[in-house]
Amino acid sequence: MGRDWVRAFIALGANAGDPLAHIEQAFDALIKLPATEGLLRSKLYRTTPWQAQGPDFINAMAQVDTQLSAPDLWGHMQRIELAAGRIRPYHHAPRTLDLDLIFYGEAVIHSPALVLPHPRWRERAFVLRPLADLAPALVLASDWAGVAGQAIMPLEA
Repeated sequence: MGRDWVRAFIALGANAGDPLAHIEQAFDALIKLPATEGLLRSKLYRTTPWQAQGPDFINAMAQVDTQLSAPDLWGHMQRIELAAGRIRPYHHAPRTLDLDLIFYGEAVIHSPALVLPHPRWRERAFVLRPLADLAPALVLASDWAGVAGQAIMPLEA
């Protein structure tokens, strides 16, 4: 008997190399994960770095339904980052790809490796705006007030 299906939300961001290509490759890799289906994608957004360095970011959100455990999903996400050339030379360095697990169903996890829900999701316009594309009920009016000064623009189609 298999594990229950869980809805997960994954934030995607990139600002080094070819950010748009890295985001598209990450979406492709996420839908190919084992025991994972139903990928939904937010719009793509351009954001100025917030508590980070380098050029503007391309950001998005993915919604997937998965039977992977939260640690297994997170491990796959780290491998996708590495495949995109992600290195961490210093805190908040520019990145070819950054994947953050924002929600894993209703799970609340506090381990050395993984904290869920993501502890800073409400502080980041680059998480809230794409999340609102997929699950608007999760974003409260007070959340928008908290990120009012953060620049985020949809990419032109």
